[in-house]
Amino acid sequence: MGFVVDLAYIVAALVTLPIWLISLAKSGKLRTDWSARLGVALPSLPASRTLAGPRILIHAVSVGEVNAIRHLVNQLADGPLKAQVIISVTTNTGIVRATTLYGSRHTVVRFPFDLSWSMRRFLTAVQPDLVLLMELELWPNFTRLCETRAIQVAVINGRLSARSFARSKRVRWLLSPMFRRLAHVCAQDDTYAQRFAQMGVPQRRISVTGTMKWDTADIADEVEGSDALARAMGIDRSKSLVVAGSTAPSEEALIDAAMPAGVQLLCAPRKPEWFGQAARALAGCVRRSEGGQGSATGRFLLDTIGELRMAYALADVVVIGRTFGVLHGSDMMEPAALGKVVVVGPRVDDFQSTADALLAAGGLVQTSADGLSATLAQLLASPDRRRTIATAAREVVKREQGASAAHAQLAQRLLTAGCDHLRR
Repeated sequence: MGFVVDLAYIVAALVTLPIWLISLAKSGKLRTDWSARLGVALPSLPASRTLAGPRILIHAVSVGEVNAIRHLVNQLADGPLKAQVIISVTTNTGIVRATTLYGSRHTVVRFPFDLSWSMRRFLTAVQPDLVLLMELELWPNFTRLCETRAIQVAVINGRLSARSFARSKRVRWLLSPMFRRLAHVCAQDDTYAQRFAQMGVPQRRISVTGTMKWDTADIADEVEGSDALARAMGIDRSKSLVVAGSTAPSEEALIDAAMPAGVQLLCAPRKPEWFGQAARALAGCVRRSEGGQGSATGRFLLDTIGELRMAYALADVVVIGRTFGVLHGSDMMEPAALGKVVVVGPRVDDFQSTADALLAAGGLVQTSADGLSATLAQLLASPDRRRTIATAAREVVKREQGASAAHAQLAQRLLTAGCDHLRR
């Protein structure tokens, strides 16, 4: 089976070689740790297995997932398990963020391509007792090799979007063995839970635990470093500021055009490869990476990683990117927890349950691209309305928290009961 999967990967890579090479070159992702991705360079871990409790591998693909596991990592390491926690990441930005958050205490490694020889060497080096996969990072060779080594694999923060589900159903006959290998799935909501079941995960191995991103949405009135960020960029604290977070191409121009006169705008694109076009869309903007200070046009570009929360803390209104174009939304929890009124566009597919919870409580404002200008003007002119919306949103955040603790308890149950027992 491994040979067939490897052959399929190699054929697909060769057929699409010009496409992905051009894409990687344009996005700047050709520079990566190829030796680790191919399983040539192996992660360095403590040789002794007696220095700590069980070894748990958490696979978080990129920055969003890396941020979401903060509370879980602490609970696994400091709770009853006293686990050795290893965080594996795929993307370059994810590696940087994971090293910043966890590198002083935990091991951060690069997740290899799902080639049988790469995964075999990776698992031999890491030797996990349990693997926790964030959201839906399932791979045929990886799950098969874990099964042959009696390593339990569970999905946490499980999410199977409508698009992924539609694609997966077409080849369910091929993918269902991979889903059946899972010891457990902690789904974010009932809809995702049923999709996992339809892909082959037995119902008894599925539970609904919510999303850990609520847990990392720390409720606070101030964020350390936000004042310093404002001073460094020359943001005028006496004027209103709209912060647009996780924007996609074309959204910067849309939001810029919708701004009321005299209101400052700070945009933070979702991906580094989008920084350049965002700068061109924001005339006269100050770029954080270049150290400029003060903008005659009142436009600012946060082209760095890890500072968005500080920017949100400065905002009078937050606009969530990837909700006005053809993409499928971004996380709106963090600014809601900071007491900011949050505006989203029509496209929130990837965060539908989150948006639904906030909308039902009156803690989120949804509008169209055509209605954005009027929406911003109304909100900025009404501090009382902003406070009402922000208070409602914070109550939702408080109510929904707790998924990290549920996932830590699952890890303990899996390690205590054993994979075979759980699958009966």
